[in-house]
Amino acid sequence: MTSEGSADPLDLARDLPTTAADTAALRRAAAAATPVADLESYLRFLAGLEPPRPEALRRRPGPRGAPFRLA
Repeated sequence: MTSEGSADPLDLARDLPTTAADTAALRRAAAAATPVADLESYLRFLAGLEPPRPEALRRRPGPRGAPFRLA
């Protein structure tokens, strides 16, 4: 798969037509979405987890492949 020939901007009306039923389904899905936890709630959740055992961390594989450099 290449991105050649995709320089034209996406026109949603032409390239991704939607119906009124599609729009209604998207609105229902957005209304029913689970709220995102705030930072304090997320940190409380993380604090409730057991820390990983050191031996389990030692068994984890490290990076593989040729090193790369971010430019």
